[in-house]
Amino acid sequence: MPSLRFAFAPVAGVVLVASLSGCGINAVPTAEENVKARWADVQNDYQRRADLIPNLVATVKAAGAQEKDILVQVTQARAAATQVQVPASQLSDPTKVQQYERAQNNVTMSLQRLQEAYPELKSQANYTTLMSQLEGTENRIAIARRDYNEAVQAYNTRIRTFPDAIGARIFYGAKPLTPFSATTPGAETAPTVNFGNAS
Repeated sequence: MPSLRFAFAPVAGVVLVASLSGCGINAVPTAEENVKARWADVQNDYQRRADLIPNLVATVKAAGAQEKDILVQVTQARAAATQVQVPASQLSDPTKVQQYERAQNNVTMSLQRLQEAYPELKSQANYTTLMSQLEGTENRIAIARRDYNEAVQAYNTRIRTFPDAIGARIFYGAKPLTPFSATTPGAETAPTVNFGNAS
């Protein structure tokens, strides 16, 4: 009888490990880490834009002192956006994510107003180069946000579906994470960027 008990122990161990692996023990944290990595990409691209803005403002200032209010708006929007931070641990708080998104949308809108106010600067090489870099950065931001939203969707689906929902709830206390959404009126429509070089 004791030998039967010892023979059964390894089988029970294998069954236990197999059942736990099907309950999201590894899949849930893997999905969560993927969301955090995509969030870091979003933050990195927004930081790249914030780093380009002082160069753009300096270039426009050098070209003329008109439309000073728009330069002030761009600078203030950038400063406000850099103050709003959302660490990965707070991605389940929709209010924090929306505050971050609103601050970044304000930067986008102020850059659009700047671009529209300076049509005569489009022929200047520095201005054109900086605006092209900003346009590229906006595209990278859009891709990073899309990738983040896809990672959030995969994570939120995983923690709500069987069998991973069991491990997500019991072992991790997992909560749904917040995707980006259009919170500013008109933010769902990308701003028109025209560098005056379209034929």
